Amino acid sequence: MTDQYLSPTPLLDFDATPIQHLVTDRGWLFLSQTDRIGAAYDFVRNEILFGYNSDDALPASKVLADGYGQCNTKGTLLMALLRALDVPCRFHGFTIDKRLQRGVVPELVYPLAPRNIIHSWVEVYHEGRWSNLEGFILDADVLAALQVAFPGRQSLCAYGAGTDCLQNPNVEWRGASTYIQKTGINHDFGTFDDPDTFYESHRQLTGIKGLLYRLLIRHWMNRRVWKIRDGHVPSIPGGEASLLPSRSNLDTQEVI
Repeated sequence: MTDQYLSPTPLLDFDATPIQHLVTDRGWLFLSQTDRIGAAYDFVRNEILFGYNSDDALPASKVLADGYGQCNTKGTLLMALLRALDVPCRFHGFTIDKRLQRGVVPELVYPLAPRNIIHSWVEVYHEGRWSNLEGFILDADVLAALQVAFPGRQSLCAYGAGTDCLQNPNVEWRGASTYIQKTGINHDFGTFDDPDTFYESHRQLTGIKGLLYRLLIRHWMNRRVWKIRDGHVPSIPGGEASLLPSRSNLDTQEVI
């Protein structure tokens, strides 16, 4: 595997002292490759809580310091940890329909949110093939709260989840792909060597809306996530239709 999938970048700053200390203190370098991936994956999934940072294009060390993140920022940290563990990985960029964020985005500002939101997952090279890692986005407590709030429901595209198997989603690392937001995807940008390259031409948090997001809206969203984690899942208008992905999203999944 070439160095392009193992090298540090400004965002994948795995040579930063906090990341090096984490890897050393946890003893992850003594594990097999399968278990290295699992250790980094489980750490990012559950010890880095689901929440919204100030920007998508944050260095991994900043995400670690924040202690929370969403798909893009948690993905950056996971990639940095994997490369620190000598595991090849790359970035896959998408957009998701904003309805996946409904229930987390307050209804008052939901109409202002862009229809298509930047999304990504991590692809890891393991046992001779690429596997997609997306199931790390929601921490276990948020996922459990949604499962309790919607007993018996399988398809859900809201509250940060986009899955057709809510009660038993494929989020555990068992040597194969994992997903938790896949049914919200509506555009595929393809793969990139690293997140830095992707964000050079794909940015969303700019201008007045970006400023409002960083200073106000994301904090509002994080408070809602904290309440969901505690079991207080807010209702959203629209009935059954508001909980499902659009038909075009469902069709897209056949070709991704």
